[in-house]
Amino acid sequence: MPYVYILRSMKDNGYYIGICKDIVKRLEKHNKGGVRSTKNRKPFKVIYSEEFDNYSLARIREKELKSYKGGNKFRSLIS
Repeated sequence: MPYVYILRSMKDNGYYIGICKDIVKRLEKHNKGGVRSTKNRKPFKVIYSEEFDNYSLARIREKELKSYKGGNKFRSLIS
């Protein structure tokens, strides 16, 4: 089952929104510097996740969350 997740950087308090099949392994990869876009912002912690029945639905939700980034809807999810 795919997941959409939000990570918070413990270094700069920034956020990363992504999609994966295994949150634990994906977080590990982010924290080991294995993801190019986040390697300089580690460590991270998962602050939000949702599980979906299929990748297509997860991808739609990922795009939706990215469109919220910085707005009130985004803040309400992470608080």
